[in-house]
Amino acid sequence: MSGDGEQQGVGTVSAQFGRKIVLRPLVVSDFAAWQEVRRRNEEWLTTWEPSRVSGQPDVIEDRDAFAVRCSARQRERQLGTGYGFGIFVDGNFCGEINLSSVQRGPFQSAYVGYWVDEKLAGNAYVPEALVVLSRFVFEELHLHRVQIAIIPRNAASRRVVEKLKLRDEGVAVRYLEINGSWEDHVRYAITAEEWFERREDLLSEWVG
Repeated sequence: MSGDGEQQGVGTVSAQFGRKIVLRPLVVSDFAAWQEVRRRNEEWLTTWEPSRVSGQPDVIEDRDAFAVRCSARQRERQLGTGYGFGIFVDGNFCGEINLSSVQRGPFQSAYVGYWVDEKLAGNAYVPEALVVLSRFVFEELHLHRVQIAIIPRNAASRRVVEKLKLRDEGVAVRYLEINGSWEDHVRYAITAEEWFERREDLLSEWVG
């Protein structure tokens, strides 16, 4: 696949800009940078992720599998069912933030997940990315609600939502299969009403 084709595969979703970070859909030419970060952070990340499906290509080691992943994300964007973004700082890939399971109709809701390179954790890149994504969610997609579910002992991920003072909706028991076990998750959420009430403060503090 050529570089031009890869960039065209981004589809109609434009990059989202923050103060220090840029969010944009990943393309096949990002594979080497993505692979390096994922390999180096395997222990840091797999503790908090669903088990890989047996028999399927390893997307971290197989460029073609990564290309299929990029194509799947492109189809989601085209269908309006999901929006995946790489997090970039000074042009360098450092993590991902993804909006998934977008539901319209009376629900108008979606789920957010994120991860960052361990060596860059603590620089407030993810809280900034979450504010930038929230602006996209509520002002471009016009959704009403987003939810973030986090394993209670995942202190690093919980610090992100706590810094932004997102609403804690309580614990969902055995909510998701993570690394081979059914794990409880704390559910955090923000609605459009809350976003527009807090918008100026959040953008001023985190995006500028």
